[in-house]
Amino acid sequence: MTIKQSETAQVRHRSTLSGAAIATSQQKKQYPRKSNVREILPAVLGVIWLVFAIYPIIYMLFTSLRPQADLYTDTPWSFPSHATLSNYTDVLANDFGTYFANTVFVTVVSVFLILVLSLLAAYAISQVRNRFTQAVFNLFLLGLAIPLQATIIPIYAIVSDLHLYDTLFALILPSVAFGIPLSILVLVTYIRDIPNELHESMMLDGAKHFRILYSLVLPLARPAIITVIIYETIQVWNSFLFPLVLTQSQGVQVLPLSLMNFQGQYTTDVPAIMAAVFLSATPIILLYIFGRRQLLGGLVAGFSK
Repeated sequence: MTIKQSETAQVRHRSTLSGAAIATSQQKKQYPRKSNVREILPAVLGVIWLVFAIYPIIYMLFTSLRPQADLYTDTPWSFPSHATLSNYTDVLANDFGTYFANTVFVTVVSVFLILVLSLLAAYAISQVRNRFTQAVFNLFLLGLAIPLQATIIPIYAIVSDLHLYDTLFALILPSVAFGIPLSILVLVTYIRDIPNELHESMMLDGAKHFRILYSLVLPLARPAIITVIIYETIQVWNSFLFPLVLTQSQGVQVLPLSLMNFQGQYTTDVPAIMAAVFLSATPIILLYIFGRRQLLGGLVAGFSK
């Protein structure tokens, strides 16, 4: 009985080992499946996100190529059956060049002033660290919490008192004021990361602050500067409330406000509006495509610190 029991125990032990080996081999075979799923899932989600991101642009382009008569007869996501460029010619003939030039002027001047003023303020806040500069920095950050709609009446009063109403400068001043807080936050984050030894070495060589700012800060803070330029360009370019309240005549209108010209009292020329939107959005889309890495990197670094 003892010999039989020992043989039975050996058989059970061997079966247990073989079962464990089989289970281990099955687990090893399952690992590649999990890794493949982890690799495929982000790709699938990325494709889904790409479809949702590109579809509005494709829909806008296809609609802008349709005649008004085919707007409700063609399938929205199909290529137009009677494609035409008449909507684009109508948009260009309706003072689109003037609106585009006004938008470019307001955007370029506003972004330039935002960048210069924010860079000077960020450099001063980063170099002089005391309670006063920290209070000034916190005051600028407080501007991020103020909604634009809550200040439109005081801004209207100030612009009227300065006799700037219905001018392009009436759009530039508030755009600069609302663009400075976030720009300072992003720039201060990068400038504070510059080693103090570099500042001290340049000052020992006799360099002044403007020389340090030009030769040291500007090259090292280039990602932050690009972030400010891209973000503020998008904000100023798409601004609608300031042009709506602070301008009146057609000669100083900008692109977002000019879209209302294609809306009649009883009907709306949807293909013409889509053509105007596509023309006005193309520069911003291209700017975001080529500068999205710097934009996201600068914003993430600014808010994380």
